[in-house]
Amino acid sequence: MGRVISAWWPLALSWLLIALEGPSLSAVAARLPNPEINLAAFGGIVYPLAFIIEAPIVMLLSASTALSKDWDSYRKLKRFMMVMGAILTVVHILVAFTPVYDLVVVEMIGAPAAVVEPARVGMMILIPWSWAIGYRRFKQGVLIRFGHSRSVGLGTFVRLAADGIVLVVGYLVGTIPGIVVAASALTLGVVSEAIFAGIRARRVIRGELKAAPPVQVPLTLSSFVDFYTPLALTSVIRLFAEPLSSAALSRMPRALDSLAVWSMVTGFLFLLRSVGVAFNEVVIALLDEPGSSRTLRRFMVVLAVVVTALLLLVTATPLSMIYFGRIGGLRAELTHFSSRGLWVALLMPAVEVVQSWFQGLLVFSRRTKPVTEAVAIYLVVASAILVGGVVWGDVAGLYVGLAAITVGRLMQTLWLWHRSRGAKDRVELRDNGPITLQAADACAR
Repeated sequence: MGRVISAWWPLALSWLLIALEGPSLSAVAARLPNPEINLAAFGGIVYPLAFIIEAPIVMLLSASTALSKDWDSYRKLKRFMMVMGAILTVVHILVAFTPVYDLVVVEMIGAPAAVVEPARVGMMILIPWSWAIGYRRFKQGVLIRFGHSRSVGLGTFVRLAADGIVLVVGYLVGTIPGIVVAASALTLGVVSEAIFAGIRARRVIRGELKAAPPVQVPLTLSSFVDFYTPLALTSVIRLFAEPLSSAALSRMPRALDSLAVWSMVTGFLFLLRSVGVAFNEVVIALLDEPGSSRTLRRFMVVLAVVVTALLLLVTATPLSMIYFGRIGGLRAELTHFSSRGLWVALLMPAVEVVQSWFQGLLVFSRRTKPVTEAVAIYLVVASAILVGGVVWGDVAGLYVGLAAITVGRLMQTLWLWHRSRGAKDRVELRDNGPITLQAADACAR
């Protein structure tokens, strides 16, 4: 258990600090001119669109952690990262500076007129986003693979420091639109973290990575495509739900209020979900070690119980009002609105922990297609609930959106459980007796 905690806590801290980024950006934007409009533009339009564009490269963290075992594999992954980063940057530029923006934001999302132009400015500022995300996730995967997960946490401190500089300047000036301040902070932060990850990974790459023995089965283009394509599709499908949520919220009661608090509420939930997200890379990295499956499973149960208890404590006490009101800077009506929404998503952090266990089992076993299947199920279920909310038209968009995410993720996790049973049997056979991983694989099949 000490080995698991040692690998997990720096990653959990990193994700937790990243989770603080969104609420920090929203808190400053809420204290600048036209807060509702700028919060809706940033949280309801810019953030989801930026994540959609970067989706094909998001899973490089898991891929790099699983595959960066020798020098040849590293070089091939790096080539892929650079090409995809360039392609996605061009896509982002087309969306931000051409009529494609109006097609997506006005026609498809149906955003309120007041947020269209502020969101356009935010998209322009975030141009370096996709390449920086891909680069830092690739380098962080190398660090995690060779036991340097603490460097990932340090990189997040660098990111938040850069964020903080921009946010403090924007707050003190007081006249810069919140969308400009938030998007600038996000851009500078992720670029700074990418640079730091590259510098910290140099020693590992020149030393441990180059000295690592070649893997028995060399990474080929076809094997990488088979491995990574389902993961990329997973990100695309999952992140597609974000603008879908924005489009649905825009068509339900209290549309502007729901869009304004959406990023703050989901950002708070991500504070607790983040520790579960970090567990995914721990599972991938440590399942190589004999006897690890039982300990990882026990850790999963404990972590799921803890995050559920924490969310219940905040939701059932005045702590939620303090967070959304005093820290988040929302006016009283929006504070109550946001606080009530947490009850709808009470199970979400625990579901994230369990999901990371099953998904880690599959990625470790290089069976990534079930991960895509599970996310497709999530999108179908969440979309059905969102459409139902629009048709019904009597429930505020915030509540419907949170219900869609929670139920969708629960169904996604159940499918991952079903599809990972073979992988679980494989590692349990290995851990319960003197059997090789290859023999365990044959027995499980």
